[in-house]
Amino acid sequence: MPSPTSTEQRSFVGVGGKRSNVLLISADQWRGDCLSAVGHECVRTPNVDALAQEGVLFRRHYAGAAPCSPARATLYTGLYQMNHRVCRNGSPLDARFDNVALAARRAGYDPTLFGYTDTAPDPRGRDPHDPHLTTYEGVLPGFTARQLLPEHEKQWLSWLRSRGHADAVSRDIHIPVGAAPGEISSNAPAYSKDDTQTAFLAGEFIRWLGEQDQPWFAHVSLLRPHPPFSVPEPYNRMFSADDGPAFARAADREAEMASHPLLSFGLPLIDKGGFIHGGSGSISEWASEDFSAIRAIYYGMIAEVDAQLGRIWQALKDAGVWDDTLIIFTSDHAEMMGDHWMLGKGGYFDGSYHVPLVIRDPAQPGTHGRQVEHFTSAADIFPSLCDCLGIAPANHVDGESLVPFLSGYEPGNWRDAAFWEFDFRDIADSIPERHFGLRSNACNLAVIRDERFKYVHCAGLPPLLFDRAKDPAELSNVADDGAYLAIRLAYAEKLLSLRARHLDQTLAYTELAEKGPVSLRP
Repeated sequence: MPSPTSTEQRSFVGVGGKRSNVLLISADQWRGDCLSAVGHECVRTPNVDALAQEGVLFRRHYAGAAPCSPARATLYTGLYQMNHRVCRNGSPLDARFDNVALAARRAGYDPTLFGYTDTAPDPRGRDPHDPHLTTYEGVLPGFTARQLLPEHEKQWLSWLRSRGHADAVSRDIHIPVGAAPGEISSNAPAYSKDDTQTAFLAGEFIRWLGEQDQPWFAHVSLLRPHPPFSVPEPYNRMFSADDGPAFARAADREAEMASHPLLSFGLPLIDKGGFIHGGSGSISEWASEDFSAIRAIYYGMIAEVDAQLGRIWQALKDAGVWDDTLIIFTSDHAEMMGDHWMLGKGGYFDGSYHVPLVIRDPAQPGTHGRQVEHFTSAADIFPSLCDCLGIAPANHVDGESLVPFLSGYEPGNWRDAAFWEFDFRDIADSIPERHFGLRSNACNLAVIRDERFKYVHCAGLPPLLFDRAKDPAELSNVADDGAYLAIRLAYAEKLLSLRARHLDQTLAYTELAEKGPVSLRP
């Protein structure tokens, strides 16, 4: 069915005729395959599934970049990394770009944040001694911060102490009871399921919800299931090390590292302390069974977040605003979780970039329960919100509005591939630059991945091509196989064309004519 015009798509009102509320929820580091609604063999997510039953589930949704700051820059601005230029945690977000919070303000909302946005501020115009320039965990311009929760978690720790946890004086509280620092353990930490960071933020949002008497816009940015991997009862032993699909990886770590110079360089540098609190040394020291044990904890953390989402759903219903609230649930990026002998995010494998997306629009009940197989991008969230709010982005965006899918239409000429980028430069210490003998601007890669093939173009390293029909685990790089050279060229050209189309078009669509500026917004 052809797509309707924007004005035909919807009027941004709830079922009762009031202007809708907006709730944007992001859970950090949640894999897109870890939903029971998409058929995961052991993870059960009843509350996300319930949202999908009343909304639209996008099965092939991908982050635009990794790690946190680059991924969130794409989510919040609708721009690919090639345009927003947030290359790593600590790269400033250019203050000239529009974003979801600024757009919400133009639409008459006071966008309110619970959690964090990992936005390093633009240092131009600030004094060099401004403490905001010492962290990448700033707040996206436009948001009113009701309850911050950066990675140091001091606000949550203070809340724990007020609830009787006198020992909650540092993040050591994550160490499971009876375990040593750095030990992989399914023991529970000292805090309960009602005392988690997720419960803390959910409670703060619910308390704020009770104060609202006008349409509102809230962003609940949850830290979990981001590490450290530790979770209270009953989630700590909800899954066993035997649960879950087979890992997508080479027979051993050495074979994996031999497949590409970036893996040979990067895998030994992944530190245990980034995943198990108090750990030290490389995860290369962990055996296969260690990854399995960690994955069971990760699955439990997903279940814990899902339970708190259910608490939020119930609070919206109790407040009588469930049918007046547009809900978007997604993640910033995903988690390798043992695939390719890796933990964390980055590189070029799907495990880092395939993330969940569910949108429930109560004004579109006819599409409830729909599942979309088209490739969608984190860059689509911002233009979709603008479409719903009835306003235009203030600059060029790379994403496309998802509203046609919410309205039951199949938009014409939709993308046939996922696209993402990863920049591994190190401005402060230049470790990859020295290792590879590259300039910083050559320490990056771009990926185009469709139904059949995945092509990875590295600015300063060899390319990769995977025939996913024959090699879904992406273990065999056929970029130099003579039988695939024509395919490699075709995908390199496809990627080049994509990048050429998405160069910043903000002023390119404006022409100074005889009667003044003429602007086109396609």
